[in-house]
Amino acid sequence: MFERIPEETINEIRQSVDIVDVISEYVQLKKQGRNYFGLCPFHGENTPSFSVSADKQIFHCFGCGAGGNAISFIMDIEGIPFQEAVVKLAEKANIHLDIQTHSEDENNINSEHVQMFKAHELLQKLYHHLLVHTKEGQQALQYLHQRGFTDESIEKFQLGYSLPNWDFAIKLLQKRGFSLPILEKAGLIIKNERDQNYFDRFRNRIMFPILDAKGRTIAFAGRAIDEHDSPKYLNSPETSIFNKSSLLYNLHYARSFIRKKQQAVIFEGYADVISADKAEVYNGIATMGTSLTPEHVQIIRRMTDNIIICYDSDKAGILAAYRAGTMLSESGCEVRVAHMPNGLDPDDYIKQFGSDKFRNDVIGASQTFMSFKMDYYRMNRNLQNEGEKLQYIEDVLKEIIKLDSAIEKDLYLRQISEEFSLSLEALKEQEREMSDQGAKKKRTFNEPAVTQHGIPTASKQVLPAHLTAERRLLAHMLKNGDIAYKVRELLDGNVFYTDEHQAIYTYLLGYYEDGNSPDVSAFLSYIKDKKLQQLVVEIDMMTLNEELTDQELHDYVNYVQKYQKILIIKNKQKEQKEAEKQNDLQKAFMLANEIIQLRKSLT
Repeated sequence: MFERIPEETINEIRQSVDIVDVISEYVQLKKQGRNYFGLCPFHGENTPSFSVSADKQIFHCFGCGAGGNAISFIMDIEGIPFQEAVVKLAEKANIHLDIQTHSEDENNINSEHVQMFKAHELLQKLYHHLLVHTKEGQQALQYLHQRGFTDESIEKFQLGYSLPNWDFAIKLLQKRGFSLPILEKAGLIIKNERDQNYFDRFRNRIMFPILDAKGRTIAFAGRAIDEHDSPKYLNSPETSIFNKSSLLYNLHYARSFIRKKQQAVIFEGYADVISADKAEVYNGIATMGTSLTPEHVQIIRRMTDNIIICYDSDKAGILAAYRAGTMLSESGCEVRVAHMPNGLDPDDYIKQFGSDKFRNDVIGASQTFMSFKMDYYRMNRNLQNEGEKLQYIEDVLKEIIKLDSAIEKDLYLRQISEEFSLSLEALKEQEREMSDQGAKKKRTFNEPAVTQHGIPTASKQVLPAHLTAERRLLAHMLKNGDIAYKVRELLDGNVFYTDEHQAIYTYLLGYYEDGNSPDVSAFLSYIKDKKLQQLVVEIDMMTLNEELTDQELHDYVNYVQKYQKILIIKNKQKEQKEAEKQNDLQKAFMLANEIIQLRKSLT
């Protein structure tokens, strides 16, 4: 919890940061015209619809409608309250806030998670100390040196060693006041169901700390020193702070290098990442004992869409590379696959051939995903057999169809033509036929959605004229305070049709009356309400004429007023019919005259 931050300070912080820089830490942005575009971090998508305006200091997603300023973005992406988001931005802007903060512990907010984080941090430091500075850790340190780990890598990745004792971690953490049930939930200790006693999960193992994207230790991977110990690898179980399907090993360190190089290298395990880092491949990440997931893909795509997969060269590694590559490629990534010699993983290769050769001959010489798939489809096939050869060619043609580049298609078709002595024209004809069949199926399965009455639904809702007029009035009011006051004068007490538009109109007049200047980012902080913020951003992103003429302004106001009169007419028509039913002819006649006068005023 934080003390209330003065409005002037909030404005100073907001003006001191660039929203493009803030969002670039979470989303890969590319400049197109005046704005920046990327994949929306708030919903899954393959085509960028997330826009960031450097001029207006706002963001807007045309897909899901998310929008706001730098503060609201931090709130949404981090899942934190307003005050905490402001403090976070103040740190980025190097602005000192002289306010009292109260820790999560003091307020009992998420206290279990706080204990889990602190317990992991304490054990990580202890394990590292035991490995590097004690007699008990010498055997483990020697083992790591023999495996090619340098002192620099051991220090950088904070590798450690857990003693063989059954209750070493328990005794240490209990002395520090940690709750045993919470330590069990954190996956650090295990409860014996027979005698209800606890014991350490990790014993006599090399310890690899697992960090989340914020650099906090949230789990461990333990590697047995004694080859007879089972299992050889022991990882923390999934907990409320450790979710394997959404965590990438080394992301905390690699993120800045991935953004700088605009490329990520995906490995199968943490040992490969550490070895690659030693070989100066600093943009390496790995999944934690699980296949690549859609969550992983979304995290990676926020940083880059250029991926190299570097998995083991055995059958399981090739199959995993195919699955991961397919998932990444279908999400819009440009995928390459680094080829490893048979029987070697990246760790073994670097030890055998050295860092330079790994960077140049493996990572640098990675093949396109299409080329990899051609090799993949050869696996376990006898291409001397006529039937298997035809099936192989058909499988490859199905993949070639998916390529966007005509040059790439031609290149791989020529390769097949030359290898199997086939006519290039025949292959192209077959590719066209298969492509046409695929297009027909796609049309069949992607017919427009229909309403319950059989009417096709539109992909984007077209607003009625009066609502469009209301939004255009608000858009111009956001840009000019004088226009806002002029609109108030012309409306002459009439209100907007939708409650949301009326609320924005009211807030905007109050914003200007408080002496504020036109600034949509500042106005977003002024109104606070999330739904209204998103609507304000959507309205502000509308394309408008540079100058608003008096005629255009009056036309918009007339649309708004006209619709109000139409609603009144409809209500009076209902009253008139009801009066006629009640045989109240005098009231019906009076209402008819009022309706005639209202209709005249519409012209």
